[in-house]
Amino acid sequence: MGAADPLHLTHDLGFEPRFENRNIVCFANDWSGDPLSKKHVMTRLARKNRVLWVNSLGNRAPRASARDMGRIWDKLSKFAKHLSDGPIEVAPNIWVITPIAIPNYRSKIARAINERVVGATVRRAMRTLGFTDPLLYTFVPASAWVAGKLGETNIVYHCVDEYSKFDGAGDDIARLERELIKKSDLVITCSSLLQESKSQINPHTTLVRHGVEHDHFAKALDPDTEIPADVRDLPKPVFGFYGLVAEWVDLEAMARVAEAYPQGSVVIVGETNNANPDGMARLRALPNVHFLGRKPYAQLSGYCKAFDVALLPFIKNELTENANPLKLREYLAAGLPVVSTDIPEAKAVAECGVLLADGADAFVTRVGEALGSAGPDRARSDAMARESWDAKVADIETLLMELRP
Repeated sequence: MGAADPLHLTHDLGFEPRFENRNIVCFANDWSGDPLSKKHVMTRLARKNRVLWVNSLGNRAPRASARDMGRIWDKLSKFAKHLSDGPIEVAPNIWVITPIAIPNYRSKIARAINERVVGATVRRAMRTLGFTDPLLYTFVPASAWVAGKLGETNIVYHCVDEYSKFDGAGDDIARLERELIKKSDLVITCSSLLQESKSQINPHTTLVRHGVEHDHFAKALDPDTEIPADVRDLPKPVFGFYGLVAEWVDLEAMARVAEAYPQGSVVIVGETNNANPDGMARLRALPNVHFLGRKPYAQLSGYCKAFDVALLPFIKNELTENANPLKLREYLAAGLPVVSTDIPEAKAVAECGVLLADGADAFVTRVGEALGSAGPDRARSDAMARESWDAKVADIETLLMELRP
C-alpha cells in the first residue's frame, strides 16, 4: 500500500463517508482526555458506524506520582461503574468501557490474566451492544493480548508513536507491538519513520499523517475570538507552547528564548509530567515564563490568537524523531509562525510556515526570524485547509474499504 501525500489529498473537504454500517472495537487512550488523533478519527468513523471505545490499557508501568496514582483511582472508579451500568454512550454511536489490566508486560501470569479479564470485559460489552463481526481498530500495543480473540473480521493497528521509547516502556512493549503488527491486516502510521520501521514487520503498512480541525484553530484569525484573560495583557512578544510538558520537551530551548527576550513572555499552557526537574526549576525561576496549566480544547484558538510565535521544542531522540505532533498543524491552522526542532515531520511541512532549529542556540535564532511575520496570518492558516481530519479520515476509509475478511 502506498503512502498518502499529506499536502495533495484526492478527497474534497466536504466528503461523504463511504465506510459504513460496521461495528468497530477501538482500543485507545482514555476518552475523557484531550482530543488526540484517536478521538478525531473515531468521531468521524462513528458518523455512519458504531464504535465501542476501550479506554487505555497503558503503554508503561505506572510511576509513584500523583498524576499516575490519580489515573489509577479514576480507572478503578470507571471500571466499577462499567460493571454496574455497562457501556456508556458518550457521543452519537460511541460507547465507552474501562477494562482493568495488570501493568506488568513481562509476566506470563499477568498476561494470561489480562487476556481473560480484558477479553471478557470487551466481549460482554459487545454482547450488550449487539456487536457482531467487528473491525478491531487499535492504537494500543497491549491490545495484542486480545487481538484475534474477539470474533473480529479484520485487525487494523494505527501507530502514532514509537511506544517502546517512552520512559518506563521499553522492550516489553516493543514485543507486544511486534506481535500486534504481525496479526494486523493493515498498519497505518502517522510519520514516515514509523512507516519505514513497521513495514519491515508487516508489508501492509501505509502512511496517513495527522490532520487538524482547521475551522476550530482558524478562529485565531476571527476578530470575535476572545483572548483569555490570563494571557491577554502579558508583555509582547508572546512565545507560546501548549500541550503536555514531559521528558521529551526541550526546556533548555524555552529558557533560552525567555532569556533572549526578557521584555517578552513565554507562555506554557498544559500539564507537567516527568519533565526534567532541573529544567523545570530553571524555567520557573525566570520572571517572564508563565505556566498557565491545562486549558479546555475549546479555548486553544484564543490562546493561539495571543501568541506571536508558536514553540515546538523537542529533545532529539528516537521517540521525537518518530513523532508527528498534533500541535504542529494546529499552530499552523491558527496562522502562527512555528519554530520547531528539526524532526522529520516538521520538515515535511516546513514550507507552510515552520522554521527548523537544531539545538537551543539555533532555536533562539529562528525565533528572532519568526518575529518578522509574528501573529496569526491567513496564508499560513489556509495552507492547512486541505490537512483537515475529514480529509485524512476519508483516506483511512478508502484503506478500510480495501480490507477483505
